[in-house]
Amino acid sequence: MFRFFEEKFVPAAARIGNQRHLVAIRDGFITIMPLTIAGSLAVIINNLPIKGYQKLMDSIWAHGTWTQWGGNVWSATFAIMSLLLAFTVSYHLAKGYGKDGLSAGAIGLSCYLTFGTFGEGGLSGLTTGTGGIFVALIAALVSSELFSRLSGNKRLLIKMPDGVPPAVTKSFAALLPAIITISSFALVRTIISTSFDMPDIISSFYATVQEPFMGLTNTWVAALILAFVPVFFWSFGIHGANIIEPFMQTINADAIANNVQALNAGEVAPYIINKPFFDAFVNMGGSGTTIALVIAIFLFARKNKQYTTVGKVGAAPSLFNINEPLMFGLPIILNPSLVIPFVLTPMINVSIAYFVTKWGWVPAATVATPWMVPPVINGWLTTQSWTGGVLSVVLIAISVCIYLPFIVAASRTKVDKTEGKQQSTTNQSELMKKPEAEKVTV
Repeated sequence: MFRFFEEKFVPAAARIGNQRHLVAIRDGFITIMPLTIAGSLAVIINNLPIKGYQKLMDSIWAHGTWTQWGGNVWSATFAIMSLLLAFTVSYHLAKGYGKDGLSAGAIGLSCYLTFGTFGEGGLSGLTTGTGGIFVALIAALVSSELFSRLSGNKRLLIKMPDGVPPAVTKSFAALLPAIITISSFALVRTIISTSFDMPDIISSFYATVQEPFMGLTNTWVAALILAFVPVFFWSFGIHGANIIEPFMQTINADAIANNVQALNAGEVAPYIINKPFFDAFVNMGGSGTTIALVIAIFLFARKNKQYTTVGKVGAAPSLFNINEPLMFGLPIILNPSLVIPFVLTPMINVSIAYFVTKWGWVPAATVATPWMVPPVINGWLTTQSWTGGVLSVVLIAISVCIYLPFIVAASRTKVDKTEGKQQSTTNQSELMKKPEAEKVTV
């Protein structure tokens, strides 16, 4: 089975992971990660669930004033998420084609805004915020693809004389492709608005496609699939987290924004499934909850020198959710003894965490903390509750129990093989020491 997957499945999966458009989406989200983290930290500061902290801040500054600071940070990050992605995804896709990324980013943003809705105060919140992410991604990919192809046409290139600054030369080189690309999007918007009586395309798309899709991904079955896919790919040496990252980021931003809005309105957070949820309760130590694997090695595999050595090397990175030393050092990849718990553990953890959150025992994740935040601390920060940290501890304990029998069995097998080799070596040495006549007799 492993040979079949290695020969047939792995090459196809690797091509998917390196697919140009998926890589552009992933890199586009990574580019704006500092902004999403800043917006999440503002949420923590505004809503830290400690009464003493809230009273202290109110005594220093009026409540509506000091929370306005966090609101301003939110407005400058999550509230313009679609605009940022329209630029960054277009930029990275054009760079992948070897074209002018800055021009492509600006054109992608303009193309997205041709579908935007303008009110008395400017752009609507749905156009700029997380509600327009899907349309922004589509506009970014299509516009950058079109611009990259047009900019390679020599007939559309306006050459400038020598001595003109490079910035001016690039600007004029992108002039005709930019005009054609933006005009095409504007024409499509005009046709859709007039033919289908759809003046607000983004809100219509959100209600028809994005919102139902978010609901489908907010189920237990979807959680199991999202937990299974990364570890399954990792089992064959493919970075599964990178493959699923564009999808996770797409559902992530809008889910967090809706959860925050619901909590601010005194309602229950509607979305359980988002990336902080997985980082806090599933990917502790890295894919496969491998922080538990390190603990199991230290507790029950001390006689296995290979495991203990790799465990010591991988312990520190695991605290920051980096598990490559374990993946390639033990190894876990293509190792049936460890692949089984590696795949099984995340699916059990995500099931427990999903239902515990659904039953209201732990708040939903509302803060997008950096993925390298250590386990337990991450659970507390993402949920803004001590119960999130307790849930992380419980899940790590359960994960250790899952890894335990496989670690013990693998360790005993390793020790038995080592002792067998040592015994064989001893017998050979004794045989070599005997006199020639005795050797012949033997």
